[in-house]
Amino acid sequence: MTIRRIRIFGDPILNTQASRIELFDAALIRLVHDMLKTMDDAGGVGLAANQIGLAKRVFVYDCDGMRGALINPEWEPVDDKVQVGPEGCLSIPDLQADVVRHETVLARGSDEFGRPVALRANGLLARCIQHETDHLDGVLFLRRLDPEVRKEAMQMIRGMDWYTDGQNG
Repeated sequence: MTIRRIRIFGDPILNTQASRIELFDAALIRLVHDMLKTMDDAGGVGLAANQIGLAKRVFVYDCDGMRGALINPEWEPVDDKVQVGPEGCLSIPDLQADVVRHETVLARGSDEFGRPVALRANGLLARCIQHETDHLDGVLFLRRLDPEVRKEAMQMIRGMDWYTDGQNG
């Protein structure tokens, strides 16, 4: 297993919509293992493939006692209840902001072996599913913030040591 480099805010791959995975093979299994190791090393609860530079519809997660991968994920809210809570991102280090998400979702997809997966999730796992699927759609959590909060977050980002005005190679 290899720890992959996590792409940072400003990298165009983070704004790229990922492509469906059609081939379930040994390379995909290795990718999932690498992603889990990378997520663990970075201290995250989720990681999408485009965060490591691959525009493929796969994310991994480890929260609420559940750990795994979801390939070609789709989700829908179970009801109208929402949760508001702090959200961060491995691709935007040292920044958290409150984001509104659905409280409970039903997610479907496949695992790395091509077996169907269905998850009914609430709380942190529901937040993770929504956040990581956003990544696969090329959406960072900053776009989910109220305009004033987003403006403040962008000012904070510009002042961070890692920020290089979008020029991080």
